[in-house]
Amino acid sequence: MDLVIKNKFKVDSNMVDNKKLQIIANIMRADSIKMTTAAKSGHPSSCMSCAEIMSALFFKHMNYNTKDSKDPDNDEFILSKGHAAPILYSALQHAGCINEDLLSLRKLSSPLEGHPMPNSLDWIKVATGSLGQGLSVGVGMALAAKMQKRDYKTYVMLGDSEVAEGSIYEALQLADYYKLSNLIAIVDLNRLGQRGETMLGHDANSYKKRFEGFNWNCIVIDGHNIEEINKFIEKAKNTDDKPTMIIAKTFKGQGFKEIANKDNWHGKPLSEELMKKALKEIGPIKMPKVSIQSPKRSKTSLKIPKTTKITGCCDFKEDQIIATRQAYGEALARLANDNKNVVAIDAEVSNSTFSNKVKEKNPDQFIETFIAEQNMASIALGMSKKGHIVFASTFAAFLSRAHDQIRMAALSSADITFCGSHAGVSIGSDGASQMALEDLAMMRALPNATVFYPSDAVSTEKLVNQCPSIKGIKYIRTSRPKTPILYKKTEEFKIGDFKVLKQSKQDQITLIGAGITLHESLKAAKQLKKQGINAAVIDLYCVQPLNGKKLHDFILKHGGKVIVTEDHFDAGGIGEMIGHKIATIAANEAKHQKITSHRIVVKTLCVEGIPHSGSGDELLEDKKINVKAIVKAAKGLLK
Repeated sequence: MDLVIKNKFKVDSNMVDNKKLQIIANIMRADSIKMTTAAKSGHPSSCMSCAEIMSALFFKHMNYNTKDSKDPDNDEFILSKGHAAPILYSALQHAGCINEDLLSLRKLSSPLEGHPMPNSLDWIKVATGSLGQGLSVGVGMALAAKMQKRDYKTYVMLGDSEVAEGSIYEALQLADYYKLSNLIAIVDLNRLGQRGETMLGHDANSYKKRFEGFNWNCIVIDGHNIEEINKFIEKAKNTDDKPTMIIAKTFKGQGFKEIANKDNWHGKPLSEELMKKALKEIGPIKMPKVSIQSPKRSKTSLKIPKTTKITGCCDFKEDQIIATRQAYGEALARLANDNKNVVAIDAEVSNSTFSNKVKEKNPDQFIETFIAEQNMASIALGMSKKGHIVFASTFAAFLSRAHDQIRMAALSSADITFCGSHAGVSIGSDGASQMALEDLAMMRALPNATVFYPSDAVSTEKLVNQCPSIKGIKYIRTSRPKTPILYKKTEEFKIGDFKVLKQSKQDQITLIGAGITLHESLKAAKQLKKQGINAAVIDLYCVQPLNGKKLHDFILKHGGKVIVTEDHFDAGGIGEMIGHKIATIAANEAKHQKITSHRIVVKTLCVEGIPHSGSGDELLEDKKINVKAIVKAAKGLLK
């Protein structure tokens, strides 16, 4: 394979396609070099290795509406190796999709960010650059095509370094399980990673054996040979039984002999001097005339409704005892029945999260991802970007495994609802490995995230029903134990608000709880009342956002002392959040020479140390977050 590009064509309108595509590849190579040199940072060598592949995809094989990035029938492209963003911007520019100054790459005022970001360009659907996630997103988009009965293909460009990530193999196995023949992945096998050679280097056959082990169609090609690239992409497009993996053997830095296939050129732009030499070697070239193929239309495709119709609510009885996890599943099943665009995704625990209620009524709206939470989160991202209303569920403890995927979904401005069940020590004897005690902190930290923690079936259903209309990442924390109904089905639950379940003009203290601890707080208020202490009780069903000023003023009017009880670690939990809000209000009032907030005292009862197996009631007492502990803390605070 020649390391140096010698093709310097003169553009002719009658030129064969392959020659045109080579010219475009060279143009995009040159663009990537110029862009990164101007930015004084970036990854030109990673762009140069995939130039021919990008040219073939964008200017021959992909069908898309250059005037509408949101056309539901567009073929989709995911640059999983997000550090090669410059060549993607170049492709979009020359295809007529964008009209940006390519030399503004990485500038604060430019939409051309260092790694692809949807907030900057409509043509970027998902944030990439945290490696190993693009293939799972592709699985989600390919599944969406099947569910919507659309003919578009999904293409994913992978770097060979990221193929070491375990999430890649989660995606490989599920793509085979669902027979996603509309998914085509391409590995840019350029041998070199950030600090040297990758695990397998240029051993394409070993990659092929691995992917074939997951029952994919696998093809090894010369990634710089346009004719070969076209031949096998066309073959992949016409495969109807399996997903396809094209292993394209390339050279990093291809096109400029001084850096081609050489170490220590990852993430390094060329100097002005080297750029001039490289551009001279690539040669003077002009963009040939090209025509992008329009998307294929399907008359039977599922129309995506703009709003979600909600017909009534579940008929919960006032004396019923039901776990919020079960209420979640029943509410979701009703929602899915009302709107065929709702999709439930679960990681093989749907009989515990109760998302199986969707599968029972509408199996075509349920996706089983098995025990692969990272894959589940990225599939949810892919499906959401194709217009589906996605609810993804598993045990809350295991969502921490997928934190990076959820983080990237948040950076992608995705509209996804995650449900974490079996939260806290209240799950009982399964032990610490199953107890989510840091999930609220994890979800609160995400940009623009909405965090719900319902305490009964009615509030659970009402919050589930609101999720489709809320932008961004939503998190619903559900509990394992059954709890009493607290509300009538006519009750409303506003975003950012809280519910007052008990209050009087003689209140000396406020008790705040959510989930299991709300019920413990209600019990504590009864016991305190018998001892002559009046306590207000607040249900903090919406952890984030929260009207801190309203909560502050309520606490101040009801004794100025508050006990927050939570089935969660202290760091990043509800108590820390409330303490911060009150402290912020106090600082603001002090700034304006007011003195009110210093009278508020906040005490948090939370889980400390590593829990042990035991019954739920035993663990609530052991960790001092039950009625007994609340009563003791209240009396101590009032001395």
